[in-house]
Amino acid sequence: MNAIPPAPRSRSNRALHTGTELAAAGAIAPERIAAIDQVAARYAVSVTPALLDVMDAGDATDPIARQFIPDEAELETAPNELHDPIGDLSHSPVKGIVHRYPDRVLLTPLLTCPVYCRYCFRRERVGQEKALGAVELEAALDYIRSHDAIWEVILTGGDPLMLPPARIAATIAALNAIPHVRTIRIHSRVPVADPARITPELIAALDGAKPVWLAVHVNHARELSDTARAACTRLAKAGVPLIGQTVLLKGVNDDPATMEALLRAMVETRIKPYYLHHLDLAPGTGHFRTTIDAGQALMKSLRGRVSGLCQPEYVLDIPGGHGKAPIGPVYQDGGMIEDWQGGRHDYAG
Repeated sequence: MNAIPPAPRSRSNRALHTGTELAAAGAIAPERIAAIDQVAARYAVSVTPALLDVMDAGDATDPIARQFIPDEAELETAPNELHDPIGDLSHSPVKGIVHRYPDRVLLTPLLTCPVYCRYCFRRERVGQEKALGAVELEAALDYIRSHDAIWEVILTGGDPLMLPPARIAATIAALNAIPHVRTIRIHSRVPVADPARITPELIAALDGAKPVWLAVHVNHARELSDTARAACTRLAKAGVPLIGQTVLLKGVNDDPATMEALLRAMVETRIKPYYLHHLDLAPGTGHFRTTIDAGQALMKSLRGRVSGLCQPEYVLDIPGGHGKAPIGPVYQDGGMIEDWQGGRHDYAG
C-alpha cells in the first residue's frame, strides 16, 4: 500500500445520545427533550460531532438532521412494517452470520454504529446487542470455513470500523486464511460520520492478501465534508477501493438535483455509486418512504444528467429474506427503445 498521510483529529470525539445532550448542542429545541427521549428509549440514538457540523439543526427539513435527529413519527408503526424487514433472522444459521446467497455471507461482528440512522432496517437490534465474543466469532468463522461455495464475506452490522484496528486486522487475517474466500467487503458510515477514525492504524488493518472493498454509506452531498473527503482519499490512496450505498429517502435525496449533486460528489471523492436502496419496511420509517414509481422516475431523470460512473443500481430488498431485486426504470417496450430524452425508436435487433 502507499504511504498514508496522518488523519486530522476532530474537535471532539463524543457522540450525543440523549435529548438533553442534543438540546445543549443546539440540535433540538429544549421543549422537545421529553419527546426525543421517548424515541431514544425505543430506538438507539447517536449523533457525532462530524455530522452536527454539517447539519442545520435549526431547520426541521434539513436533510442531514432528518437522517439522524429522532422524530416522534418513529413511534408510529404501519401495518405493513416489519421487525425483521429483509429476513436476516430467518437466514442466520449461526450467530453473526446471514447466509442468503450461495456465494456470499454477511458477518456481523458487532451491532454498534457511530451514528444511528433513523430509517435503519436493523433498528430493532443496533445499539441493543453486544459484539460477538471470541467463541461466537470463531463459530461464525467455522461456518464460513465449512461452506466452500462462499466466495465473498461482507462485514457489516452495526459498523465494523467501530472495532479496534487490531480486531479488524485479526478478523481479516482469519478470512484471508480461508482458501475459498476470495474477497472481503466492509459496509461503513465511519468515513462520513466519524472520519477521524480513519487513522493509519485502521487503514493498515485493512491491508491483507485478498482485496478489501469498502462500501461507504452516504445519502446527501453535504455529508461529504472536507474531513470526510480527506478520509476517503486516505483510504483510496492506500489501495482500498470505495463503492457507495445510498438509501432513497423522502425529504433527503428524492429529487433529481439533490441526487445528482450527491452522485457527482461521490465520484469526485473516488466513491463509485453502487446501490440506491429503496427504503426497507422497518418500523416507524413511513415518513421517509417514497413509492417505487417515484424512485424509478428519479432514476430515469438521472440517465441523461450524469455520467455512467455516477449511476447506481436501484434495488429493493424483498421482504422475507428473498434477496435484492433490481427495480430500475424500463426503456424497452416491444420493439421500441426509449432514449434518455424520452424519444422512442424502433429497434429490430
